[in-house]
Amino acid sequence: MTNTVLVAIDLSHPEHHADILTQAQKLAGVDGASLAVVTVIPDFGMSIVGTYFSEDAEKRALKEAATSLHAAIAGCLGAPEDKNITHIVRHGTAYQEILATADEVDASLIVIGAHRPDFRDYFLGPNAARVVRHAKCSVYVIRS
Repeated sequence: MTNTVLVAIDLSHPEHHADILTQAQKLAGVDGASLAVVTVIPDFGMSIVGTYFSEDAEKRALKEAATSLHAAIAGCLGAPEDKNITHIVRHGTAYQEILATADEVDASLIVIGAHRPDFRDYFLGPNAARVVRHAKCSVYVIRS
């Protein structure tokens, strides 16, 4: 039985939100599971990069990401009042934060989008592949 389906979306690719969110909602509906939607923004605290941003840049980025996440979910799944959906914004390395969130919400399924791999992915490894390799639960990958 699935209690929580964690779905990870990338706010920089809104063209994929509807496919990923609607499929995750269908999968959650099969077992009456709740849906947790996470997005991850890059960490601004790196010493080299951090000096180029104002002190409140990270706080503003997190707030804007939360607003965008709410809008993306509402735009794809409708009004959140009648749904059992948790909105989560994390910052850091995408695959690490997705895996940490899956542990925190005790997800029994992770739904994640992935692009078709190209040559460089065989050396670097995309976030979706890392989530698949390291997740403690099942992972459903949706190809864009």
